[in-house]
Amino acid sequence: MTLPAPVRELRTLLNTYLEPDHVATILRAFEVGSQAHRGQTRKSGEPYILHPVAVAHILARMRMDTSTITAALLHDTVEDTVLTLDDLKQDFGDEVAKLVDGVTKLDKMKFRTRREADAESFRKLLLAMSRDLRVIFIKLADRLHNMRTIGAMSAESRRRISRETLEIYAPIADRLGMNTMRLELEDLGFANLHPWRSSQIKQRVESVTHNRKQIIDEVSEAIKKRLNESGIPSRVEGRAKSIYSLYSKMRDKSLSFDEINDLYAFRIITHAESHCYQALGVAHSLFKPRPGSFKDYIALPKPNGYQSLHTVLAHESGVPIEVQIRTEEMDAVAEKGAASHWLYKSAPTDGNTATRARTWLLKLVESQSRADDSMDFISTAKAELFPDEVFVFTPRGKIIDLKAKATALDFAYAIHTDVGNHAVHARIDDKLSPLSTILDNGQKVEIQTEDQARPQPEWLQHVVTAKARTAIRSHLKNLEQAESVAIGHRLLDQALARRDRSMEDISSRRLDRFVKKAGFERLEDLLIRISRGEQLAANVAQKLLPITQRRSADTFKTDVFTVGSDEGNAIHYARCCLPIPGDRIQGYLSPGRGLIVHRARCPNVKGLCREHQERCLDVAWESVPRGHYSVMLTLITVNGPGVLASISDSISKAGANIERVEQRESTSDTAELHFQISLKNRNQLARVLKRLRRNGKVFKVQREIAK
Repeated sequence: MTLPAPVRELRTLLNTYLEPDHVATILRAFEVGSQAHRGQTRKSGEPYILHPVAVAHILARMRMDTSTITAALLHDTVEDTVLTLDDLKQDFGDEVAKLVDGVTKLDKMKFRTRREADAESFRKLLLAMSRDLRVIFIKLADRLHNMRTIGAMSAESRRRISRETLEIYAPIADRLGMNTMRLELEDLGFANLHPWRSSQIKQRVESVTHNRKQIIDEVSEAIKKRLNESGIPSRVEGRAKSIYSLYSKMRDKSLSFDEINDLYAFRIITHAESHCYQALGVAHSLFKPRPGSFKDYIALPKPNGYQSLHTVLAHESGVPIEVQIRTEEMDAVAEKGAASHWLYKSAPTDGNTATRARTWLLKLVESQSRADDSMDFISTAKAELFPDEVFVFTPRGKIIDLKAKATALDFAYAIHTDVGNHAVHARIDDKLSPLSTILDNGQKVEIQTEDQARPQPEWLQHVVTAKARTAIRSHLKNLEQAESVAIGHRLLDQALARRDRSMEDISSRRLDRFVKKAGFERLEDLLIRISRGEQLAANVAQKLLPITQRRSADTFKTDVFTVGSDEGNAIHYARCCLPIPGDRIQGYLSPGRGLIVHRARCPNVKGLCREHQERCLDVAWESVPRGHYSVMLTLITVNGPGVLASISDSISKAGANIERVEQRESTSDTAELHFQISLKNRNQLARVLKRLRRNGKVFKVQREIAK
């Protein structure tokens, strides 16, 4: 058969680096794909097969291997044709089939929204990437060609696809160090998402092209001449900054186009790492360096494997000039990133770009395994795709890279989940520091742990990395479920006891049958529903007993349900009246929320019990309640300086802690202040009130009963 021109061009390119039998395999994949896609066209009207060919061509220019190019030609066959993965496995082997499966969208599955479908596809994509990075190379090439030909799509589709490109695919290319692809994805995404902004910046850039070209030529020649004189083998490249990078700087720093000076960027490519530092000295002797602008990414590579020396020089015209200095291999990594591994055929090492990329992906995979749903996961992934790193050291000198503004607690979870879960404080540069301390570059961090320490809900306010957030949420969720099961068990035991029965009287067979009939997989699921008030324990107890044994409730006296122990988040204390140990209390089983404890005199719970008596529960405090409880106090005070300090001192001397202060009304003489304080029980509250009533600046103080 006569091959189309694009396929002939692809064959010519492949012949420059692949063996003839490998090229033959790829051409056979084209024939299979062409037959499968026969009759299908793109929005532009051209035969669909030309899209996979274009994707393969992009990858061939990156000198990817036979399996990758073959999978690229077949990447849409499983999704859009009658071919199956088994067909591909039989014809081209397991490796190609797995690559195709990694980029196959999940259109055959049902999702509630398009966003959810895209999120689930992205989750699958990252899972496949963690096993074989070539999956993302194919997907990025697929997205790049789609962006090049996006003009045939509707305006709404262009915006949606372009936003996804800028939010997901360009950052992935950046994270994998594929700079050339990232730049084109960003410019195409920006041009289609914000066409007017893009065209305006492009016009302004073109209007100063002649001046810029002159400066680029002058600087390039000056650097080349000085490097030759110094005997440093190298080549020098001058380039224009991309449209999207200029826009990003204008947006992020609130600058106008005229305020952007660094339109010029130069690259010095040397033969060896030692030459890089020699070239840096030459550049600094030629042009004055800007203070604080030097960055050594050779000694401390970025997480995506990028290595280079960065500096900013002042041109005689006053225009800042960016200069990047690196070796030929570093340049290949900077342009192709993780894909350069297949170009150099080098064995992976700890510093290898592909290894670094896979490590990052495995972190995301760990996060997705704990995420509740795909939308939660994609939110986490997006956060990880825009990192500004901070580098810190373990006590043994290992470098740990974290996101900017990461805390010691983030560091603890980066070491190991168990270290984070049991962390109590940190030693930063040998100084004792709280876990919430934000870390700076170069610090030495050591985490101290205790076996009894556990994650707390407020920890979520002190972490920024996905691993830490996911681990804390997972632990809290598991803990809450365990607490809910225990409370559900207690409520059901109590309901059975009122009928002179216990769980031991219910046969396993009868219990299992009831659980399944009620629509639950496990007894624990039923108990959680009981604890959350979605199933009433009295109703469940009645149905569990045989008809002959069913009796009315309260025939037998039972123990009162006690609170104030280790219930965690499974029991809630009503915000309307804020009960504390020592108060008479009443429980209410709120559907979906579970047991809510009110003060017995709270008007809200009185109304609820009148309307829903079956949901009301007699409760009492444990003999020795644990923890701290909130109380609201209303104070009428002098309106003058030093009042807050005086009141705070009175509260503090009673051993209570102030959580919140609010001033609602005031006159020239008096002020109405509302304090929320934390304490242990009514005895401590009495001491607080006694001290406040003795305070000369307080006219009146009372506890708020209900809001």
